[in-house]
Amino acid sequence: MLTAVSPANAEKLRVGMECTYAPFNFKTADGVLSGYDVDVSKGVAEILGLELEYVCQKWDGMIPALLANKFDLIIASMSITDKRKKKIDFSGPYRDSVGQMVARKDLGRDLFDSAGKPDPAAFKGIKVGLERATTYSDWFEQTLPSAKVVLYDSNEALYLDLMNGRTDVIMTNPMKAHLKFLSKDGNDGFELAGPVIDDVDYFGVGVGIGLRQGQEQLRDNLTGALKTLIKNGSLKEYALKYFPFQIHNDKWAD
Repeated sequence: MLTAVSPANAEKLRVGMECTYAPFNFKTADGVLSGYDVDVSKGVAEILGLELEYVCQKWDGMIPALLANKFDLIIASMSITDKRKKKIDFSGPYRDSVGQMVARKDLGRDLFDSAGKPDPAAFKGIKVGLERATTYSDWFEQTLPSAKVVLYDSNEALYLDLMNGRTDVIMTNPMKAHLKFLSKDGNDGFELAGPVIDDVDYFGVGVGIGLRQGQEQLRDNLTGALKTLIKNGSLKEYALKYFPFQIHNDKWAD
């Protein structure tokens, strides 16, 4: 059973996140850290009686920074995958983890066949933008090794080069793509291309809270808190601030 402690006795934990990944974790114009991941972290902290300190960290250095003790938790929309679990541990999931292509409408080719499988021939002669050290780059490396890939250090640079014509296609989270890019004025020349890809081998069972291995009690407490947020409706409430639908599976609370 989870029991909250008083603020005076709260344990202080440092949380690593990008702080540039809207609408999941980002700073508003007045510098306030906001987003779905931030809401989740605060909900967990309230249940467990934790005091949180946020540390902004570039994505490709997130796991090394955790292992170097620069922070204690990763709450940054990090997918739970077998590859990552070799280095760190995870709580249970709190958000769906999928990928989808975004392409220019005038690309003039179908990237997927009638069965929904990527067509390697269709990717010849085009540039694909991917954020470095992500599940999307892993998926492309193994599924479409012949594709011409351009890697980026940030999500913002990824979208900028797609807009400027330096790349033809990107792969990212479709929820984020809709809110941050496709729904914006001036971007009607782009569209989601192909099906949602939910390959568990690459995208895992969902997004979880990362922590160093060997902290089983903390991991179980975090998982229990997330289940409470599902059961009491808070996780859905957080999602509806940014999306017209919830972005978790209610079965995760079982």
